[in-house]
Amino acid sequence: MMTKNSIEKKHECEVYTASYLNYFEFSIDMENEKKQNQEESVHIESCFPDLSAWFKSDSMAHLRPLKITTVGDGMVGKTCLLITYTANSFPEEYVPTVFDNHATIITVDGKEYNLTLWDTAGQEDYERLRPLSYPNTDCFLICYSISSRASFDNVLSKWYPEVRHFSPNVPIVLVGTKMDLRVAGSEKFVTTQEAKKMKAKIKAYGLVECSAKKQVHLGDVFYEAVRAVERKPKHSGHRCQFL
Repeated sequence: MMTKNSIEKKHECEVYTASYLNYFEFSIDMENEKKQNQEESVHIESCFPDLSAWFKSDSMAHLRPLKITTVGDGMVGKTCLLITYTANSFPEEYVPTVFDNHATIITVDGKEYNLTLWDTAGQEDYERLRPLSYPNTDCFLICYSISSRASFDNVLSKWYPEVRHFSPNVPIVLVGTKMDLRVAGSEKFVTTQEAKKMKAKIKAYGLVECSAKKQVHLGDVFYEAVRAVERKPKHSGHRCQFL
């Protein structure tokens, strides 16, 4: 007989898996819509040749899609980070572990990008499911809570090795969350200097400390992610491999 705890875990697993299936269906729909739009554009250009130059202008250029995936311990604030950034509002109520993947448009250095933001569960129960999120990721956000040294230590001992195992060449941005909780001089909190040393150890492209609750430096997280992708060496090979 299944216990209440096992039933709850089974339900969470089903919900978590369903979220990815929904996203894959969404991706297929987006590809079909993209193909249809391209066909319609060709048809319109053939009917109105004078508009050809306008269709090929920068204003009609297809936005480059980028997939950004967050990883890190449970309860460090990954979901709040993504929800607050996309909805421009901090979720005051309880936020479930599973986050519906969202698409948002961002302008970085004068160029527009279509970001797809993927959340992942940090708990051990999802270690077999979590890597399903990794294929085709353009940049990883490895998150830790500034108020949790354990989550910070796990950046080097767990998350960096896992990301590099499945995605050897994908750029990383190190993200410190809950900076609003930091108390100056307290050894309980991770300092910026310690974070800079961690950034060097894992060879992350950037480091951003932020607060979803206070909405501080949220945009910088994703600006850095986009810049990390743009400055990635072109000869680095495949973005994700299963070994």
